[in-house]
Amino acid sequence: MEMQAILERQKAAHLRDGEASAELRIERIDRCIRLLRENRRAIEDALNTDFGARSREATAFTDIAGSIGPLQHARDNLRKWMRTEKRKPTPAILGLFGAKAEVRYQPKGVVGVISPWNFPVNLTFAPLAGILAAGNRAMIKPSEYTPVTSELMKTMLSGAFSEEEIAVVTGGPEIGEAFSHLAFDHLIFTGATSVARHVMRAAAENLVPLTLELGGKSPVILGRSADMPTAAARVMNGKTLNAGQICLAPDYVLAPQDQVEAFVAAARTSVSTMFPTIKDNPDYTAVVAQRHFDRITGYIDDARAKGARVIELKPESEDLSQQEHRKIAPTLILDPTDDMKVMQEEIFGPVLPVKGYNTLDEAIAYVNGRDRPLGLYYFGADAAEQERVLTHTTAGGVTINDVIMHVAQEELPFGGVGPSGMGSYHGADGFREFSHRKAVFTQMKKDIGPLKMLRPPYGAGIRKFLDGQIKG
Repeated sequence: MEMQAILERQKAAHLRDGEASAELRIERIDRCIRLLRENRRAIEDALNTDFGARSREATAFTDIAGSIGPLQHARDNLRKWMRTEKRKPTPAILGLFGAKAEVRYQPKGVVGVISPWNFPVNLTFAPLAGILAAGNRAMIKPSEYTPVTSELMKTMLSGAFSEEEIAVVTGGPEIGEAFSHLAFDHLIFTGATSVARHVMRAAAENLVPLTLELGGKSPVILGRSADMPTAAARVMNGKTLNAGQICLAPDYVLAPQDQVEAFVAAARTSVSTMFPTIKDNPDYTAVVAQRHFDRITGYIDDARAKGARVIELKPESEDLSQQEHRKIAPTLILDPTDDMKVMQEEIFGPVLPVKGYNTLDEAIAYVNGRDRPLGLYYFGADAAEQERVLTHTTAGGVTINDVIMHVAQEELPFGGVGPSGMGSYHGADGFREFSHRKAVFTQMKKDIGPLKMLRPPYGAGIRKFLDGQIKG
């Protein structure tokens, strides 16, 4: 099998060449940055083709600049991250006689990358920042839902890297399944929780360590002290970016019952400001595939049939039933109930349920009654309330008074918890995620009395020592 042969070649090269120097790691990262800069137009064209409609600006922001930033951060900091960490020996007396304890960060070897379709370039190159900084080689399986972009990345990377350094394998679900069964030294998967269960099962056969970047229903909690126009503008910007096809997109809003209508009005205003029209507006992204278009419109139809108020935010009241692309207008679902699919599944589209609450504890209990989300968003100026939300909920990451933005912080770990993921990367945390933390203890040179005492035949010395250790 070709993939198996590539993996074997990469593993052999890793053993042959030994640990990559800081200079080589930096040079590999610089190659990635150069690829993104030189292929900017081609990447923008490819993603527009794959989605049917996606603006150059959205792609340049999320997939190109959003990848160059992490790569530069890793390049500029990897020498510091690579340093051996000194630790204190225990018991401390060993240190006085010359014993040493340290942690060395060693490349794991070959890292598999399964990247998704929503930000296919960013979610390939951002993990590469940590993978290459840690001195690894990589095999990449990009999504079949964005075939033009996947083939472009294959061409780009094969032109700049030998197959022993980075290899790209394209193909459908059967290739993805075979890829996930390979005996990598580490595997990072970004995608749906349902697929992650299969990936984890496959990885378990070879005990491959995993980073899973998943998703889930990331809630927005609007406090009573929230600045409603600002909150609505930021929530709707997050919900309409890439037409909501973001693992961290705000999935539903919990608003004080008496402020739901104020949020709706502010959301309407913000959408009309961002998108005076939708149908032929290049700034508004289409849904990636017919299957996902049908799934999202199915959520809306299901909610309407079960009694929800459905508000389409179409400033010009355009008819989107006849259109060249798969565009869905920003849609609010009011009075949602738990039997609606829109409250059960991750939406991954421009549809936003808004649910009223009476007390903050009621909102917190609602969040805690569901799987732990990848992101959680709180808006408000009440410090005590904010702290209560932070201490009484568990999410992969939190942004206060905005949505999504914690993912852009290279100094913060990015990852989920439970069904929204495991492991985290970005910045130094990514370097550590893709490194083996090797513990090294160096014993004192002289074979002095206390050491000899620990060997048989046991006598009064060790009994006295053990009594002291146990009694404290």
